[in-house]
Amino acid sequence: MNASTNPIERSFELAADRCEDLTPLVYRRLFRERPEAQTMFRTDGGDLVKGSMLALTIEAILDFAGARSGHFRMIACEVSSHDAYGTQRDLFIDFFRIIRDTLRDVLADEWSPAIDDAWQKLLIDIAAFAESPA
Repeated sequence: MNASTNPIERSFELAADRCEDLTPLVYRRLFRERPEAQTMFRTDGGDLVKGSMLALTIEAILDFAGARSGHFRMIACEVSSHDAYGTQRDLFIDFFRIIRDTLRDVLADEWSPAIDDAWQKLLIDIAAFAESPA
């Protein structure tokens, strides 16, 4: 398999080599840094919901950072549905940072300046998109 030249994709590829499942790591960080999020997840079947939510978010991130073929629009849809759930907008947007920070921890010495720069730009662009989806 050829390594991606897209730094965002590359960060996920490298993480996949080091970590079988990001889900517990992402949610452990989310609940530690944003404890108010924990009450938003039911205990019954919560792991399936978390895994599904993370998978859809990663698909949207990869599309947003790449071809923008349509999956990235999930971000705009989820902004609306999370607003309806009463989720604070900053918490919704912060989830993307949580994913980035988790990847950075998993990658450790493989986290490069190019990956860091790409993620910084991506987080700014996602926040702007979430505030006013076009």
